[in-house]
Amino acid sequence: MSQRASSGRVLVADALSDGGVQRLRDAGLDVTVRTGMKAAELAAALGEHDALIVRSATQVTAEALAAPGRLRAIGRAGTGVDNIDLEAATRAGIVVMNTPGGNSVAAAELTLALLLALARHVPQADRDLRGGRWERKKYVGVELEGKLLGVVGLGRIGREVARRALAFRMKLLGHDPFVASGVALDSGIERVGLEELAARSDFVTLHLPLSPETRHLFGPALIARMKPGARLINCARGGLVDETALHTALESGRVAGAALDVFENEPPLDSPLVGHPAVICTPHLGASTQEAQERVGTEIADKIAGYLASGAMLDAVNFPPVAPEEYTTLRPLMDLAERLGSFLSQISPGGIRALDVRALGAFGEHALRPLAMAAARGLLERIVEGNISYVNALQLASARGIRVEEIRSSEPSAYSGLLRLAVGTDQGTTTVAGTLIGDGQPRLVEIDGMAIEARPGGQMLFLRNRDVPGVVGKVGAILGRAGVNIAGIHLGRSEPGAVAVSIINVDGAVPAGALEELRRIDEVLLAGAVRIRA
Repeated sequence: MSQRASSGRVLVADALSDGGVQRLRDAGLDVTVRTGMKAAELAAALGEHDALIVRSATQVTAEALAAPGRLRAIGRAGTGVDNIDLEAATRAGIVVMNTPGGNSVAAAELTLALLLALARHVPQADRDLRGGRWERKKYVGVELEGKLLGVVGLGRIGREVARRALAFRMKLLGHDPFVASGVALDSGIERVGLEELAARSDFVTLHLPLSPETRHLFGPALIARMKPGARLINCARGGLVDETALHTALESGRVAGAALDVFENEPPLDSPLVGHPAVICTPHLGASTQEAQERVGTEIADKIAGYLASGAMLDAVNFPPVAPEEYTTLRPLMDLAERLGSFLSQISPGGIRALDVRALGAFGEHALRPLAMAAARGLLERIVEGNISYVNALQLASARGIRVEEIRSSEPSAYSGLLRLAVGTDQGTTTVAGTLIGDGQPRLVEIDGMAIEARPGGQMLFLRNRDVPGVVGKVGAILGRAGVNIAGIHLGRSEPGAVAVSIINVDGAVPAGALEELRRIDEVLLAGAVRIRA
């Protein structure tokens, strides 16, 4: 794989558990903890570090990422990443990882705490009693048993909330267009449309990420659809609720109460909701348990350390979702794809127009997008200046007018799994194919349909020549005079007397003068030096 590092520098810009910081240091990383930085300070510091770790306080803007320097990864110790400009990070080739499961239990338990407090007016009754007022009749609440709880967002936290609500014998409605119906049914949830959920639910709880599509999801129109006397809970993201519309609905009595852990602007110094008698407010405590703090800190530390050491991208939000167990199998395939792409870019004459990534046999059972990203990275690494990674490879290819296509093929092959790449240029098409042997070692096994076997790594000389006697001897003589030692020769041809290909592994770079001599051999049609990381 590319993007390896035995050590690196990590900037921790928000409070991280001691265990998380120690995990980074135990991995041999140089860690700087510097919290409370202003935007200009953050931008100046980023380029000197390989990775950045934040929570929700630090805003990682496009301006901060304008000159990323050596920065390759951003870790969010938590779920939401709306404080990170994902488009800018992707454009810069920076992988962004989070810890989606680390605070699920903490957030779910806070949701239930607010649900109960909202149903029984616990904070308001506490305040009155502390103020010397015994107001039993004023705070008659409602029971949860038999009530309809609408869960908007059925990810990890939403499902954790549903499990706990079932213990209170609540009935559950759910809405999430990105979760299969079976998941909702397995969690005891009746899946409905968003408007129906709002109209039927006695309580509504939000568990969504904030995006342009979900901002002010609960605005004037949807709040007006809510069941009269319903109550709203938001422990997800402040921007999901139009606070002005919610305040209006509370004043009119349409909404009986709200419990908010998050706000559009934090701290919410000027929000009329904070002082409203029907609103319970907490200062963004969703992940604020000792266990969750430790869990997300150590999880993101392990992910950052793993990425800097081996390129492993777990829970990367700007990379196709891949389960940890699948990534173990996928990594050698991505390595193969990257090597084949690099090889193609160095032997294909002309301006590149297209790249086809075709998976055959067992390789076709895997996600193809990561393979296409790796192949594109290898193809462009000697063409594009600046940082190119799996994350931005397809974007950079598109910007250069290169069409990248992923193909899952059922055509027969002599190998249990085969990856075939084709590059189209303004001078024609070149194809290569490779497979994995042993414990995942890459092998190049085909060039333009001609069988050959070579390890795509290190210094190589590629030749395309007429298949006649004496060519190998002439090539060997030229390399010998140039002081280039031959480590291995691999030959392939379609039929005797036609065109042949050769890959010659050499111990050092082939001098430009020797390459020119090779190209002057009458039988040689193409000669080029190829270099791929060992």
